[in-house]
Amino acid sequence: MKLIDNTNYTLATDLKGELKSGAKLKIAASYFSIYAYEVLKKELEKIDELQFIFTKPTFVADKVTDRIKKERREFYIPQQQREKGLYGTEFEIHLKNQLTQKAIAKECADWIRRKVKFKSNNNNAPMQEFMSLQGADRSVAYSPIQGFTPMG
Repeated sequence: MKLIDNTNYTLATDLKGELKSGAKLKIAASYFSIYAYEVLKKELEKIDELQFIFTKPTFVADKVTDRIKKERREFYIPQQQREKGLYGTEFEIHLKNQLTQKAIAKECADWIRRKVKFKSNNNNAPMQEFMSLQGADRSVAYSPIQGFTPMG
């Protein structure tokens, strides 16, 4: 058993060593970040498939209506020190696209079309976040995780 503290040893570092050709990855998490894809892009191209379950209702069809519903904003960028935080703060709203967000999103979308299946927990029952990797020679599980983000 390894201790992954995301400071000295990160989940991404461990996954880079574990993701092999033909592996199947299963993730149950509340977030999916294109920046996590960017960090693991080379390794994720090797896997056969990713099954991702959003642990909270996300993109649930029965909640979609024909009329456009005005959504409340889910983030707030404070006016003070806005310039300092533009290229990333200590927290993960990094705004770290550095003008590459569109390219990363296109690459990620192509990969998703080829290898990913998304599902969503469509009720409000709590669900533990975890990751499971089945390879040809061994299986690995990670629990708990904090979403599929660069920060782990």
